[in-house]
Amino acid sequence: MDLIVLRLLFVALLAGVCFFLHPFGISGWLSAAMGAAAAAAVIVFEFRVRALSLKRLIGAVSGSVLGIMGAALFCVVLRSALEPGPTSAVLQIFVLLLMTYIGLLVGASKGDLLNPAALGTVFTGDRPARRNAKVLDTSVIIDGRIADIAEAGFIDGMMVVPEFVLRELQTVADSTDGSKRQRGRRGLDMLQRMQSNTAIQVQIVSDDFPSIHEVDLKLLELAKKWEAKVVTNDFNLNKVAHLHHVEVLNINDLANALKPVVLPGEKMTVLIQKEGKEFNQGVGYLDDGTMVVVDHARKLIGKSVEISVTSVLQTASGKMIFGKMEENGKLA
Repeated sequence: MDLIVLRLLFVALLAGVCFFLHPFGISGWLSAAMGAAAAAAVIVFEFRVRALSLKRLIGAVSGSVLGIMGAALFCVVLRSALEPGPTSAVLQIFVLLLMTYIGLLVGASKGDLLNPAALGTVFTGDRPARRNAKVLDTSVIIDGRIADIAEAGFIDGMMVVPEFVLRELQTVADSTDGSKRQRGRRGLDMLQRMQSNTAIQVQIVSDDFPSIHEVDLKLLELAKKWEAKVVTNDFNLNKVAHLHHVEVLNINDLANALKPVVLPGEKMTVLIQKEGKEFNQGVGYLDDGTMVVVDHARKLIGKSVEISVTSVLQTASGKMIFGKMEENGKLA
């Protein structure tokens, strides 16, 4: 609110100055309108500068300064080569604007290659906190396991939730489909649960990228801007993030890593719940959701049997255990 009042005062002040001083020989309300338009242009430029990352801002300023220095050298040559007059003045102004413009664009585009930390802590500011931040996507919030992991202390730093993710959650929660509506409400409940825990830092940020329509791509841009990691359980987002060189914490990878190690030859008891894809196979599940495929167990659906593990297969979706019943296998 204070910034809005300050901007309005700036527009009014510049318009008043132009109204009374009559720049360029223009008097009256036309000069005031020109002053207000110039102030509005400055405010628009301010918004664009605020959206730039520190690296791009340093690159843009450095490029502009180098462009002005180069233009000054060109102007020295022009002044010695041409007679003073309108042509010489126009060419000098053109060279100045051209070199400044090129320096600004090139510096901003190459700014990501800079390392502000090497220039001193004055440029790092809140970077350590941002670099330790975790950007949450919609799927991992709905999943809910991130709340348990954070409460257990296995993930630290600030949990960043952009407003465009909140809007997507609200859209899912307001869906006419009952299943989607339940998932959306679960996600909102999980966020509220994390916010109510004083040990977990949750920050809702308004950063947005209007030129990008896909929520996943917006998440990646936000992670780049904050130098943060993306927390997700979305397989496709995981792959796209790696292509964009954004670090990802995949909850499913963590869950697979925490599953107990099972070696061939081990004995275990499993409840046969359904038929397998192959002939005479039965399928059961461990407490952590790992699928267990048992040979010759198709007729034992609904019963618990003792099996011997024959092999373990690691797939992209998780771990699968294959086993067989011993000849003297027990039924429970």
